[in-house]
Amino acid sequence: MWQELMVALIVAGALVHFSTKYLPLAWRRRIVYTLGKRGFNETKLARFFKTSGGGGCGSGCSDCAPSTSTSCDSKSTTTSKQRVIKLHVQR
Repeated sequence: MWQELMVALIVAGALVHFSTKYLPLAWRRRIVYTLGKRGFNETKLARFFKTSGGGGCGSGCSDCAPSTSTSCDSKSTTTSKQRVIKLHVQR
């Protein structure tokens, strides 16, 4: 009985880890949206599932209030540095 319970907990933990790391971004956003509708905190879920913002604001900020939607913190995805790999084709 105890062994089966422990195996079930380990499998549930592995499923949570898999869903936060390897699921496509669209599925993770859908999970955050669905759980947010059920009463869970969308901001914490968005951070846990590594999606941008809570509830799909689109601005990259976790706070969607109208007064702060234009001013995000310095860790916003729109102001982060992006690396570009330049390919030089030699023919």
